[in-house]
Amino acid sequence: MTAAAAVAGSSFGLVNRGGGGGGGKKVLITGVSRGLGRALAVELAKRGHTIIGCSRTQDKLNALTSDLASSDRHLLLNADIRSDSSVAELAREVTEKKGVPDIIVNNAGTINQNNKIWEVPQEEFDAVIDTNVKGVTNVLRHFIPLMLPNKQGIIVNMSSGWGRSGAALVAPYCASKWAIEGLSRSVAKELPDGMAIIALNPGVIHTDMLSSCFGTSASLYQAPDTWAVKAATMILNLTGADNGASLTV
Repeated sequence: MTAAAAVAGSSFGLVNRGGGGGGGKKVLITGVSRGLGRALAVELAKRGHTIIGCSRTQDKLNALTSDLASSDRHLLLNADIRSDSSVAELAREVTEKKGVPDIIVNNAGTINQNNKIWEVPQEEFDAVIDTNVKGVTNVLRHFIPLMLPNKQGIIVNMSSGWGRSGAALVAPYCASKWAIEGLSRSVAKELPDGMAIIALNPGVIHTDMLSSCFGTSASLYQAPDTWAVKAATMILNLTGADNGASLTV
């Protein structure tokens, strides 16, 4: 059984909240300024890990800094993952200031407004694909080569239940997350032993994205900070043995 499977099958309340062992990790989280990315960053910082985060929204990055434990140890940068050149600059600056991340969480994502596919505007469809698929690929393109020399590093690509099933009115989003599942499984076959790339379904969480689909009923689901306690433990316990897995928090 893999480390992640062992953690997933246990009671999270009984797992050491530090997770992963062996001291603090450097964790790069895209889309860190809101939703699941923000909650995960705050939880990991509480546990003594170093957060390297990026977002397109500088004022939200500034607000997050004040909420991170030991805020001076972290690095939050303005970057647009949809832009290959922006991610190239991100990789350069991260390496220069913090070194190579131990863990990357490709969390940044967006969703279309509920609509039948023939009624989704081209610009909206493009925004979903550019962020959810091309954005993840840009991060892989620039950060995997940094991890290869030491044959170490865990990459978590945020997927969705809708990356493993279909749903009406969110076809662009479903397509993007199915792409993440296939991308992750394929890249897994290209990585050396010791590294791992995982597609992770976070479950159903009360975020702005969920509200756009579910409306007021989104509030019936768990909050991001509750989710982050479980997700952080799971992510910190991932190992090379989990390479290519499709997991669920």
